[in-house]
Amino acid sequence: MLFICGLSAQVRKMNIKVRPARTADAGAISRVVLAALRTSNARDYPASVIERVQLSFSPAAIERLMQQRRMFVAVAVAVAGEVVVGTASLEGQVVRSVFVDPDWHRRGIGRLLMAELEHIARGAGLELLIVPSSLTAQEFYTALGFRLVREHQEGEERTLIMERQLRT
Repeated sequence: MLFICGLSAQVRKMNIKVRPARTADAGAISRVVLAALRTSNARDYPASVIERVQLSFSPAAIERLMQQRRMFVAVAVAVAGEVVVGTASLEGQVVRSVFVDPDWHRRGIGRLLMAELEHIARGAGLELLIVPSSLTAQEFYTALGFRLVREHQEGEERTLIMERQLRT
């Protein structure tokens, strides 16, 4: 298990680990993403946007994304096995698809995933991370040191482009 300074005591007490996503995780990743979209993001976006975005996160779509990105999952480890509770991806210097199961929000899992992506980015020699953030996640990324660079509007969907310099 990866321990990072600043993670909540809850995460340190739970047996949560981050590992590379596997094809067998696609269904569970899809479940996490869809639950987060329907629960959290639905507060900031109209139903038409949520419905359109959901199409990009079917299990088959997740498998295709795995071929393009370095995808990770946060799993809760129990006696019966692992349960996927979050996911995040890195495509070059761009952070993509950071989602945590709504039942696991506010436990430091998003921070744990982001710490792993930052570790990978630093190892690749990257000096900057970019995240196309939803309105819903802006506060989360701001707390991690990202700053708003610009906004992008596509139809009813508003995306916030945020950046964070990686100190070496």
